[in-house]
Amino acid sequence: MATIREESDYDSSRSSLTAPGSRRSWISDIGSSSSASVRSFGRGWDTPAASCRHKPHKANQAEWEAIRRVRATAGRVGLEHFRLVRRLGSGDLGNVYLCQLREPWSTGCLYAMKVVDKDALAFRKKLRRAEVEREILRTLDHPFLPTLYADFEASHYACLVMEFCPGGDLHVARQRQPGRRFSISSARFYVAETVLALEYLHMMGVVYRDLKPENVLVRGDGHIMLSDFDLSLKCDVVPRLLRHNSLPHNVSAAGGGRADAGKPSCVPPIQPVLSCLFNGVHKCQAKEGAPAKPGHDGREADSADDRTSEPGDSNPELVVEPVSARSKSFVGTHEYLAPEVISGQGHGSAVDWWTLGVFMYEMMYGRTPFKGENNEKTLVNIIKQPLAFPRVAAASGREWDEHLRAQDLMTQLLAKNPKKRLGGCTGSAEVKRHDFFKGVNWALVRSVRPPEVPKPPVVPAPAPAQKKVLMMSRKERQEPYNYNPRSDERFEYF
Repeated sequence: MATIREESDYDSSRSSLTAPGSRRSWISDIGSSSSASVRSFGRGWDTPAASCRHKPHKANQAEWEAIRRVRATAGRVGLEHFRLVRRLGSGDLGNVYLCQLREPWSTGCLYAMKVVDKDALAFRKKLRRAEVEREILRTLDHPFLPTLYADFEASHYACLVMEFCPGGDLHVARQRQPGRRFSISSARFYVAETVLALEYLHMMGVVYRDLKPENVLVRGDGHIMLSDFDLSLKCDVVPRLLRHNSLPHNVSAAGGGRADAGKPSCVPPIQPVLSCLFNGVHKCQAKEGAPAKPGHDGREADSADDRTSEPGDSNPELVVEPVSARSKSFVGTHEYLAPEVISGQGHGSAVDWWTLGVFMYEMMYGRTPFKGENNEKTLVNIIKQPLAFPRVAAASGREWDEHLRAQDLMTQLLAKNPKKRLGGCTGSAEVKRHDFFKGVNWALVRSVRPPEVPKPPVVPAPAPAQKKVLMMSRKERQEPYNYNPRSDERFEYF
């Protein structure tokens, strides 16, 4: 599947809001914003990766401890500390190599090193994309997202050292399944973990925009990891509290839609934004009848307590989603593009829930729902063609019910109007309540046994020591960068 990269959301010279009628959208100045977002990222490649030194989810991992030991001994981590084993894949921004630390005590610790040529990217005006990807990777600390162990420069190359996933990607894994499609239970497992990864990204103010099986890798333990963030959009995100008046825990599969009475009502954004996060959620869950606190003018203050203390609202839900983000960039993969991206009307985090629907459809049926004879026909189908499902044979009534619930979820995720799309307003909280995920313990997904656990990779013994690092010649560096992948070429990390 070809990836579209027509417009950039970032510009190194300025930060401003989207200009009316413009094809290009810009990131707002995060440094001056009061929103809960990660620090601004226009700092260049020479900034030390201080944020890469604290990863609670990897505290006891051998690969993480090995990197920390090298950094403590040498004061830094550089290319000279690694031995490149083989190339894993190539992509639009560079190459990925399987590598090991040269220290003998680090045997068994494998890494994936992404190497990009900054001069070539600058010539193609894509250096900003690579910088944004690195800054996003620095902030991530989640079980289903990449861990950036180190990033450094070597001559005109920029290197990102990340996790190695021996299981390949889900596109290759699907080809090995009977009928080249996953069972309902396997699809539920992978989709649930993807939902949690998207939820975390949205909370960090990142719209992923490039979800597809090729970008979902399988770790050594069988759990998933999203990859490739060079098309992601970084934006502000404001926490909100949602009332749960008459809100069912799950959406009925037989209803085929969501009743207006079942929709949560949105409480105005918390001011100040982080007060509820750092002062305790219990302050936003006061019981009805609590004495009101006077404001500065002597009147009763309109606090978060007052706005959420309603009958049947003892557990208001905190939602942190960049639902108001807007970009007019035409980026993504043809078969996965959301209608609002194709029309150019501006898109936000709702595009990730559309791509989740296409992703789930391909996992279960072996193809995408709107694929046409060519890319142009595919885009027309996405805009105009109604969603349809192929006929399936169910072995039992229970299996048929599972298919109905799965189809209902995909129908709601693939609503062409982003305002009516499941997750379009309240994000992951709305998606996780669907009946398809009934019985899923979201807090313990990491403890569930995966459908498949890949075999440990076989790494050849190191060749005689050769400390010389091969670099491109000056003539090769000055030549234009041409990337023409074959139609049958598979990439594991891009």
